Amino acid sequence: MLEARFYEKQQEKTVRCFLCNHHCIIKDGKRGICRVRENREGTLYSLSYGKLIAHHVDPIEKKPLFHFLPGSTSFSVATAGCNFRCLFCQNADISQLPQERPDVPGEEAAPEAIVAAARQAGCLSISYTYTEPTIFLEYAQDIAAPADAGGLKNVFVSNGYMTVEALNALHPLLHAANVDLKAFTDDFYRQQCGAKLEPVLKTLKEMKRQEIWLEITTLIIPTLNDDPGELQDLALFIRQELGPETPWHISRFHPTFKLTHLPVTPVKTLQQAQAIGREAGLRYVYTGNIPGDQGEKTFCYQCGRLLIDRYGFSILKKDLVDGGCPQCRTPLDGVGLS
Repeated sequence: MLEARFYEKQQEKTVRCFLCNHHCIIKDGKRGICRVRENREGTLYSLSYGKLIAHHVDPIEKKPLFHFLPGSTSFSVATAGCNFRCLFCQNADISQLPQERPDVPGEEAAPEAIVAAARQAGCLSISYTYTEPTIFLEYAQDIAAPADAGGLKNVFVSNGYMTVEALNALHPLLHAANVDLKAFTDDFYRQQCGAKLEPVLKTLKEMKRQEIWLEITTLIIPTLNDDPGELQDLALFIRQELGPETPWHISRFHPTFKLTHLPVTPVKTLQQAQAIGREAGLRYVYTGNIPGDQGEKTFCYQCGRLLIDRYGFSILKKDLVDGGCPQCRTPLDGVGLS
């Protein structure tokens, strides 16, 4: 437990948290929406600080990041809790855990121990993932600084709901992010996630301004966010506001958590979404959760040559010269591609 860094004290022992865009007003003895930040007599505490609920060595492609240190491994960490209530959450057993019990479980781990473990495992980065990293930002900050000093990169896999103040507190320690742009309507965010769309769009634009390498993921859920017009608007936002070089990962939904009544996303739907992204001018549009599909491979956007052959999260072959296409010499957008 640690005193939180992103809050202000108000009258009658009430505090206002400005870590994320919920801006929770928390009374004495109560917790914020994330359930891991608690007001104790006018002081806000992070209850999840230093408590790992999960840690694994993952391929960076699992984040998914296809244009950031491809073929490397990332030491992935998470604490319990989330500031969203997504009805389709694939990690609900840990993200929603603080909703179900009064304590915040986890294995005690000091920031320096995380960095040492990452280096020992031969990882090139540390990923803050599985649950929403914003809710343990103090812990992430204290890991990110020694990680950066030791030559490791820092990666967020996020819903993008952090405030600009919180994002600025990570600058320049955050090197890459995959952000879920879950849909392109406020109704979806309110009804399916308990949040709003606009703050996510603001975060994405700020990340791009800060030159954080950015990739976007959209889980396509039948009947909820698979409308072609909406997908076109989303793709155009990426193209116009984040740049054509920003990869868009379109993932297949499998029934889970509170949406078990919906079907698996048809492969045809993902292929149509991929076509929409390309027509909008995006250079790299990937299909996810369909191992073996052509949509998980990287092609030169100029001449169409296969540059990175993948199967699932594994790279089968890289065909690059000086980080670009060996045929037409067009550079491949990304970081650490050689």
